[in-house]
Amino acid sequence: MQQDFPDAVLSTDTKPAARRGPDRLAGLGVSAASALSACGGGSSGAVSSPTPAPPTPPTREQAARFLLQAQFSASDAEIAAVSAQGFAAWLNAQFNAAPGQKGTDWLDARGYGAVDAHAFYDNSYPADFMVWNQLLTAPDAVRKRLALALSEFFVVSSVGVEVNWRSHAMAHYWDTLSAGALGNFRQLLESVTLNPAMGIYLSTRGNLKENLATGRQPDENYAREVMQLFSLGLYQLNLDGSVQLDANGVKLETYTQVDISNLAHVFTGYNLDTRQSGNTIVSVTGGGTRTIPDTTTVRLGMTLTASNHSTLAVTFLGTTIAANTDGTAALKTALDALFNHANVGPFFGRQMIQRLVTSNPSPAYVSRVAGAFNNNGAGVRGDLNAVFSAILLDDEARNAVGLTQPMFGRLREPMLRLVQWGRTFGASSAQGSWKIFDLSNPATQLGQSPLRSPSVFNYFRPGYVPPSTALATSHAVAPEFQLVNESSVGGYLNYMQNVIRNGIYVSAPEQAASVSNAATNGYDITAAYSAELALVTDAAGLVARLSLVLCAGQLSADTQTLIVTALNATAVSTTSTDAAKLNRVAAAVLLVMASAEYLVQK
Repeated sequence: MQQDFPDAVLSTDTKPAARRGPDRLAGLGVSAASALSACGGGSSGAVSSPTPAPPTPPTREQAARFLLQAQFSASDAEIAAVSAQGFAAWLNAQFNAAPGQKGTDWLDARGYGAVDAHAFYDNSYPADFMVWNQLLTAPDAVRKRLALALSEFFVVSSVGVEVNWRSHAMAHYWDTLSAGALGNFRQLLESVTLNPAMGIYLSTRGNLKENLATGRQPDENYAREVMQLFSLGLYQLNLDGSVQLDANGVKLETYTQVDISNLAHVFTGYNLDTRQSGNTIVSVTGGGTRTIPDTTTVRLGMTLTASNHSTLAVTFLGTTIAANTDGTAALKTALDALFNHANVGPFFGRQMIQRLVTSNPSPAYVSRVAGAFNNNGAGVRGDLNAVFSAILLDDEARNAVGLTQPMFGRLREPMLRLVQWGRTFGASSAQGSWKIFDLSNPATQLGQSPLRSPSVFNYFRPGYVPPSTALATSHAVAPEFQLVNESSVGGYLNYMQNVIRNGIYVSAPEQAASVSNAATNGYDITAAYSAELALVTDAAGLVARLSLVLCAGQLSADTQTLIVTALNATAVSTTSTDAAKLNRVAAAVLLVMASAEYLVQK
């Protein structure tokens, strides 16, 4: 069962003490220190005086900047398309593009639904392969980028989903977010609530009604988190995201423990739907057998057993559900009440702005996005198409003021850096394996891996402030810096140095299982670098190109000169070996991806 922390320690300015990382960022390496300095002067903040949005057609740099917010990468063809079509038309076309292959279908196609000696039903690593494949190769990149942002709001982690076919459970959850990313928030909230992975992660599965004889009360886990994290937040908000205060200047709380205890009764009686599942009997080491259901159970919404559902009257947040109300009707009323709460627009909108554009959006920016949530222009509340359009097309996101504002932007998340590398430079898996495991180790890997948040509170808190920094002095936040410490800085650089030059090493890429095969082990996942190798003898041209596709042209002239000088220290010509040419390209990419102007996305 997912552990919870008292509401008292969960304001947007704090992090649960039991899960706190290093309180200080002492001893950071040069790259991270530079990035922190740039972020303290460049990773978030309000733009005080917006200027008119850039004219149509956008420049290549403006198009690349937009693409790197809306999706994972900016190819030459995509830059040209945005420049030709304009921001809104291009985005609308992506919103209407056909969804790519489902994660669950990819698992099945690779053989991960088979009941065999590899016991995929007891392993979570296929879910890692699945989500990396989705992020690195799915044609509907905008939808997948939004799904990833949603996965950091409606958090479910492979770390806490213990069930048969846990990989399929996580894939189905990912598919739920992908399908709902451009739908309506109300429907997505219900889909998330009844999703098997969420039910397992936050204890809704098997949650029983009260028993007066034994003193048992419904589990309050989901009731707390659906208000605190998935809809309302701790404090009552104005439309612009600012916290409402009482006459004494005290923050007004959105809910109380009584609200949690009452709402918990609504989430009783639900369990996995096993009615359509077939079973396979497998032998157990040491003797005996075990019954393994098929993947259907974790791919269907949870079902209600009326006899396990509480029939008590419920009152929460000013809404009353009468005694003996049918469980399905009670759930609808409860979710409607949450969905229609005034907090949802600013609470959700601000966090999505943080994930896509800037850590500290201005109150006016938040207000505009919350307004789009409240009404899409046609009287519809919760239209995510309208919300994400408002975020990405807003003048504060598109105008050039933020490029020179010391308090604008966000630190790129480590997992986004790897995905950007792969998509930008044509990474492919020779055997179609995409066997990229959990990369959460900060000392030797990225320090972050998709769908593997360490807790329901995400990898970082939306209100995290790096202590003893310029950000703390200016009362600005930098959520992603909660991942940054001495180990993570060196770990990222060392991991990416090898990946950029050689690719990702895969054991037995021809097999689905996590096994080794000396005959086939090797760098199955590699980048092509086609455009970059064509410029390999022109160090200045190569770095200028990398500045465009990786940083939207934001690499300063001084930084470009430093990198070009470093590259030219080793001569490369048209007659150089392929290895020497690749070495130069890899060095250029690494130096750009280690620079503060890349790490801080504006």
